[in-house]
Amino acid sequence: MGAVHPPFGIYVHVPFCASRCGYCDFNTYTASELDGSGASPDGWLAAVRQELALAAGVVGERPVDTVFVGGGTPSLIGAARLGEVLGAVRDTFGLVPGAEVTTESNPESTSPEFFDDLVDAGFTRVSLGMQSAAQHVLAVLDRRHTPGRAVAAAKEARAAGLEHVNLDLIYATPGETDDDLRSSLDAVLDAGVDHVSAYSLIVEDGTALARRVARGELPAPDDDVAATRYEMIDDRLSEAGLGWYEVSNWARSDDAACRHNLGYWLDGDWWGLGPGAHSHLAGSRWWNVKHPARYAARLAEGEPPEADREELTDAERHTERVMLRLRLAEGLPVDLLDADGRTAAGQAVADGLLVPEGDRVVLTRRGRLLADGVVQSLLAGVGV
Repeated sequence: MGAVHPPFGIYVHVPFCASRCGYCDFNTYTASELDGSGASPDGWLAAVRQELALAAGVVGERPVDTVFVGGGTPSLIGAARLGEVLGAVRDTFGLVPGAEVTTESNPESTSPEFFDDLVDAGFTRVSLGMQSAAQHVLAVLDRRHTPGRAVAAAKEARAAGLEHVNLDLIYATPGETDDDLRSSLDAVLDAGVDHVSAYSLIVEDGTALARRVARGELPAPDDDVAATRYEMIDDRLSEAGLGWYEVSNWARSDDAACRHNLGYWLDGDWWGLGPGAHSHLAGSRWWNVKHPARYAARLAEGEPPEADREELTDAERHTERVMLRLRLAEGLPVDLLDADGRTAAGQAVADGLLVPEGDRVVLTRRGRLLADGVVQSLLAGVGV
């Protein structure tokens, strides 16, 4: 019998966007930002194929459990190119039976035909960036789609036969009201999706949003408001039959949970294809050069596109296991903690931040709101 490997995922980074959202600090580029560089979707696709060949030489024969195409705006390159990407992964590694295949998409660059073509190509899941149903909130975020388009796109995706459909929400945006969030949740539930991701707005350094906050044009997000909004989201989604399985993610069933992301949270292996993509294999982590033109040039010259790498120490891997497993509804095995950590966990239980479940501890909702602090307390062996 051959060796048993943990699940293996492929992440594919599409670096192209039609415009840059004010809050975004991802490795993305608009057409004007790439003008004159020689970078293009077709050049990117050729380079991804070359990196796949490189990956096969490193990984060997190992079929893929999950594929996740993220960005950027994957839908901007069209369903035909997305299908070519998946076909290249399938030809290089093969897919396990029942593999999960996801692409992110922006509602404004999708259509019923787009989703039909995704299904024909073998995609099983789509994640749509909705953010909010309130036009003025979308305007603060510099999102270009109209409020109703995300719901319409989700319904089109379901009608096309995609097995799982996710909508992303961002909450606690400056100017958002409780009623705005209620309307967004109404829209999400009307769409009939089986997965929802909801993230509190973070003002990242170097973004247009950060500059607006620094100039006093917008107030900074309020932590107390964000906590209240999180409780609203959790209440509404739970009542509608979507249970939390990770601090920022809710699913209608175990099958609807994002298996690719669970691979990250459970210390799995994955290869990241594309500019700036990160990879992890058995404690080794590396990341690619960021600019699409440089990424393609390195591969065209027969060189790996790696920018740098690190070998995680046992202590670093332990820290990540505690940090990531505690965020999951299945909880953290207590035996991952040392004696001081178990004492801190007992105090967190007494403080209502954790609840014991067999040999694990699980975050309460209050604990989810303070998850980073709980993690630090368990690692340091002190109270929150």
